[in-house]
Amino acid sequence: MNLAFHGFADDGKARLPGSLHVNRRLSRWLAFHPDGTATIRPGKVELGQGILTTLAQIAAEELGLPLSSIRVAPTVTGESPDEAVTSGSLSVQECGMALRHACADARALFLSVAAQSSGVPREALRVEAGSFLGPDGVEVSSYAALSDRDLLDAEASPDVSPIPAGARRVAGTSAPRLDLPPKLRGEPRFLHDMRLPGMLHARMIRPPRPGARLVTVPDFALREGDFLAVVAASEAEATRMAERAARLARWEGGIAFPADWPRWLEDTPGERSTVAEQGEAQDGTQVLRRVFWRPFIAHASVGTCCAVALWEAGALRVWSHSQGPYNLRTDLAKALRLPPEAVVVEHREGAGCYGHNGADDVALDAALCARAHPGRPVRALWTRAEELAAAPLSPAMRVAVEVHRDGEGRIVSWRTEARGNGHSGRPGRAKDPALLSAPLLPGAAPMPVSINPPLAGGGGVQRNLVPLYRLPHVKAEMVRLTEMPIRASALRGLGALANVWAIESVMDELAEGDPVGFRLRHLDDPRAATVLREAVALSGFENRHALSEGEGMGIALARYKNTGAWCAVVAHIRAEERLRCLALHLACDMGEVINPDGALNQLEGGAIHGTSIALKEEARFDEECILSTSWDTYPVLRFSEVPRVAVKLIARPEEPPLGAGEPSVAPTIAAIANAVHQALGIRPTRLPFTPENLAKESD
Repeated sequence: MNLAFHGFADDGKARLPGSLHVNRRLSRWLAFHPDGTATIRPGKVELGQGILTTLAQIAAEELGLPLSSIRVAPTVTGESPDEAVTSGSLSVQECGMALRHACADARALFLSVAAQSSGVPREALRVEAGSFLGPDGVEVSSYAALSDRDLLDAEASPDVSPIPAGARRVAGTSAPRLDLPPKLRGEPRFLHDMRLPGMLHARMIRPPRPGARLVTVPDFALREGDFLAVVAASEAEATRMAERAARLARWEGGIAFPADWPRWLEDTPGERSTVAEQGEAQDGTQVLRRVFWRPFIAHASVGTCCAVALWEAGALRVWSHSQGPYNLRTDLAKALRLPPEAVVVEHREGAGCYGHNGADDVALDAALCARAHPGRPVRALWTRAEELAAAPLSPAMRVAVEVHRDGEGRIVSWRTEARGNGHSGRPGRAKDPALLSAPLLPGAAPMPVSINPPLAGGGGVQRNLVPLYRLPHVKAEMVRLTEMPIRASALRGLGALANVWAIESVMDELAEGDPVGFRLRHLDDPRAATVLREAVALSGFENRHALSEGEGMGIALARYKNTGAWCAVVAHIRAEERLRCLALHLACDMGEVINPDGALNQLEGGAIHGTSIALKEEARFDEECILSTSWDTYPVLRFSEVPRVAVKLIARPEEPPLGAGEPSVAPTIAAIANAVHQALGIRPTRLPFTPENLAKESD
């Protein structure tokens, strides 16, 4: 983990686990109550991944409380620890390990006080259901009894020892999702359900292209510079006003979209850098060159982005489903020219996103409209078209691979280059605010160009660009394009989606019919070899030659970010009128697994997401506008098209935990591509694998 990128700079203090290091006060993380319950305050947020249940399990384990006694508070800036962004499959590593240590520290503190007041030696006390029991089983105190003592108003100690792996009983067992019962009962839990007294409703009217200037404005609309919105007492009225305002508004100028995006990727200059170079370069007698193309991809959340804002007495409160409440606060303060302490962002659950969607953008939309109506809460809701066209897109990429082999077919050199825009345009990381409406305001700076995190922090374009295989020479380069006509930012997996696909396609081609054995001969990592073998055994991959005509099975392997979880995938596809993925078999090693059911849900979801990207998803546009603004023009995998998914979890409770949200996406895409080769005899080099793109492979 790159501590500086995640806000954990080396400050000379004793290292504490995860984000506890930069949020060292125990009272920031948890509190005890007289009724025997405890509240934890994570800085990571629930996005549909079930993380709050996992964090509650960790706390229950360390505190000796039943899971039913753990409450989870929403993340609120100024109250909760600042844990930057919930992303990168890092929630357990950063927040979970911080909570494990903080709760262990709290347990030790409370037991010490109980020992002093009771005279029972500290080592003779044990915790059961929140009570502190002596050797005879008699309660001497409890968390509830000491809850008013302010014992947590202290800095965490680096000397605490959490419960050892072999003694854990809550972590490692499946627990029902804490957030599901109210949702299943239809209770108003989501931000979209939020209604406040006197609430107004806002809709935005967007420029037709980036950089377009507003020249004619309807008199009933709210304008600030080139920001244009309508505010009404009801959603229906706001929708009607927005449609009318869009017809009456006039814009001029703006930047053309790159309609021929592959040529744009090829021709646009950028910043070249070497990601990694290992071994001595050699030229071989056999050279294999392949180029892979990944289009712009949308988040396409089923629920559109939403925010509620209230402006009172020069201060702002925003309810948002942002992945990074503190980062959002930073950029809201910049855009609105407020001190950060005058802005409060409270997280509420919304539509899942798995990357930088429009949740932060709509928060500024709501705030600007609320500033024009002080004292009245304003709810801003995006339309489907805004969701698909106005939110950041995952950037298109071009990945070129060149492999040199000697006369006996052995690899002597692997050279690769990835091109594209940066994958990180999130708020809170640049000098100027990175929110959609911010550049529209008077005197505002343009949208910052997206960057790539350093490789030590996971990378962006370069994520998983370096093969995990043993190779005598590897040179990996990236070219970050600094022109950004389409706003680009993070989507689940970032550059790994294209890079793993490229690597695994080339490895499959080099294997010449022995994809498993060839990979194993180039692996030094035993955990990678284990997941590969397990996926083969689970799927019956070795019997793939018995499949019917038009069917195929493909295999792929990756270690997410080359530092995260290991995942191998076998895909079974059938070529019908369009490709159909029938089944996926996954094996994953993610170290310690806190909640196996939650991990399985995440891995299955990632595999299904990868299937949708592989078979369907592509943002489309001409020079004038983005065209894929509906489900008809931006199709995603339907429920009837979801493959069967089987997962083998290789639990290693003694190892550090690794995330489950992203490791399965990229190898699923690669496995489907390799299955296409068996089914159709071609190797796809263009995503998605539609009939139109597959037809180009034989051109």
